[in-house]
Amino acid sequence: MTAAAENRTLEGPHGPLGVRIYTPEAPTGPGLVWLHGGGFAGGDLDMPEGDWVAQQFADRGIAVVSVDYRLAPLPQVWADAMGIERPERGSHYPVASEEAAFAFEWAVDSGLADGPWALGGASAGGNLAAGATLRLMHHDGPIPALAVLAYPTLHAVQGAPDAALRAALDANPEADGFGPAAVLGMYENYLGGPADGAEIFAVPGTATTADLAGFPPTIMINCEVDELRVSGEAFAASLAAAGTDVDVSTEPGTGHGHLNNPDQAAAAASLDRFAARILELSPTRPLEGATPGAA
Repeated sequence: MTAAAENRTLEGPHGPLGVRIYTPEAPTGPGLVWLHGGGFAGGDLDMPEGDWVAQQFADRGIAVVSVDYRLAPLPQVWADAMGIERPERGSHYPVASEEAAFAFEWAVDSGLADGPWALGGASAGGNLAAGATLRLMHHDGPIPALAVLAYPTLHAVQGAPDAALRAALDANPEADGFGPAAVLGMYENYLGGPADGAEIFAVPGTATTADLAGFPPTIMINCEVDELRVSGEAFAASLAAAGTDVDVSTEPGTGHGHLNNPDQAAAAASLDRFAARILELSPTRPLEGATPGAA
């Protein structure tokens, strides 16, 4: 079974915003707004983490709106590694964050799903999903019924891994790509300046317990050999301290970005768990904080 996919262009807060809508053959009620990863400066709707993941959710009966948010400028080091000329243009924060929140508001009012809407993403897309959720909470928007976070990055300056994770990273240098300097550089490129003092909508890991009060139930799956797991687990602990219902786990045997590897059993296992939690959402459950007629 393959869900129908339709590209559409919305009039977003920063100009035309592309989305890809996946309509299930057998809809079950809930919907999901999904944000691919790529370090804020890469990725697209066609990558497995975008298209394959969205198709898998839709094949399980979940309507999906995948968002083609604007990317930050490509870092010079990335362009050098790919052997291409670095594009001069790109969009710094808050563009992608505001587009993510807008896409969620649009989806809620779109009529594409009868049930509640979840908001989620992978890696940098997980950051955008968490930040957009906070943005909606603090600006009287409709609040997602569930946050769906796959190996998210949530801190510009993240804590050090414990001894077991450090040993696993040392044993697999190819997996050790998210050390302090690389992560900070990624955020500064996204922000267009220093990370110090950045808004919680850009760096959700800096949110206080008070900031997180009312954050929706959250399911998070981290990768096993991935330094970004430190960031995800720290944010999950902050959510729990704020009273959020948090389901956080680690997918065994995985490095960062395993949803980009559809042939691996771990990718399907994570999607099964994510989808099961989304499908638990009742079609009759109201969106807390929803603004009637929001678009």
